[in-house]
Amino acid sequence: MATEMPNRNLSGGDATADRWLLAAATWCVLLLPLALMYARAIGDGVLSVIAVLFVIRTVAIRSWGWLKAPWTRLMLVFWVWLMFCTWLMGAPHTLVQAAASVRFFIFVAALETWVLPYPATQRRLWWVVLGSAVWILIECWQQYVFGTNEIGWPRFGDGALTGPFRGPTAGGTYLLLFFPAFLPLCFTLLRRGKLIDKFTVAAVLILAAATMILIGQRMPALLMALGLVVSGLLFRQVRLAVILAILVSVVVLTLLPVISPPVFEKLVVHFTEQMRHFWGTPYGLIFARAVSMIQAHPGVGLGWDGFRNNCMNPAYLAGVPWLPVSDPTSPLGCNIHPHNNWLLIATDAGLVGVALFAALVVLWLTRIRGTTDAQANGRRAGLLVIIFVTMWPIASATSLFTVPNAGWIFLMIGWGLAEAKSGLAGGPELP
Repeated sequence: MATEMPNRNLSGGDATADRWLLAAATWCVLLLPLALMYARAIGDGVLSVIAVLFVIRTVAIRSWGWLKAPWTRLMLVFWVWLMFCTWLMGAPHTLVQAAASVRFFIFVAALETWVLPYPATQRRLWWVVLGSAVWILIECWQQYVFGTNEIGWPRFGDGALTGPFRGPTAGGTYLLLFFPAFLPLCFTLLRRGKLIDKFTVAAVLILAAATMILIGQRMPALLMALGLVVSGLLFRQVRLAVILAILVSVVVLTLLPVISPPVFEKLVVHFTEQMRHFWGTPYGLIFARAVSMIQAHPGVGLGWDGFRNNCMNPAYLAGVPWLPVSDPTSPLGCNIHPHNNWLLIATDAGLVGVALFAALVVLWLTRIRGTTDAQANGRRAGLLVIIFVTMWPIASATSLFTVPNAGWIFLMIGWGLAEAKSGLAGGPELP
């Protein structure tokens, strides 16, 4: 790892201290996926340590060039706007929480400009992510075949496979790992040009997609399907394998009443009922409550955690005339967040915040996609797809600024920006 260190000294002239800072941050990044999978608090701590180390180094060597990037400047504008909305509308303690959210954006900048510009480190992180995805896949199949995972935990009560976890979190975590893990593997195999490798690519995507169906979590399965479609549209090399994976997934879905009745009940029967009576479900009630808040404060929202802190405020219980909600006053319309990234931003920072964050996402995607051939770098392709999928507006999601979800999303964004940066610099592009 020493050969990868940048030849930059701290202000005291001690290059060794600089190397130690980078080494510490690098190990933190490589350990972060495991922490995000199993220890939420530790994951948040690791992420924060990386951000703090980056700030220390920036101040020590007076290297502020990362602030010149367009996305960084827009990020700061969004963060300042969020702070203003929180100061104007939120409770005093939420201002501290809003201020602390800047650590996610600094973390992204640290990955892009300091920790991950090195191809060797990028490859190591990919191996960690691939190993994590394969571990979830293996544990899900073990639980499906033998009834329990390696630790002895059975399926969740509603029939969902939990893989290596106690609760039903396998689907969401597996989705976040799916494309950054398996698409680079597919591109690596396809570059060999052998017929057996093409069959292997199809087998990898088919097995990975079928696993998601058997896990039995609705939104991760739908978003995986969206990601497969996007992958097929963007990258013609994997198009045939993607089509086969989708077709086999449909077959697995039709066979669920035989091969996994609990998953069929949850994935098909329950989902169909939810969609049929959506405005009477908690999801419909939460959506309507969030819209009611946004209509009342379209410009500035309600500040950090605005949805959670104002959920049962009588001012937002009258309902929305143009939404057929069964009971606008129902406590089922309350939750710790509105289960959608864009509703979360709108209730926190208003439609102005939505516009700023949408522009930020466009900048991220444009940068990662780049003007060069993204297919030359499988990691970059996989990261482009998962960032697009996680920012898809028509989806149920956990909180955008709460770990572990925030850790995964901002890890992928920073990693993708670093891949694009090293690609423009002419660095090696494998896998």
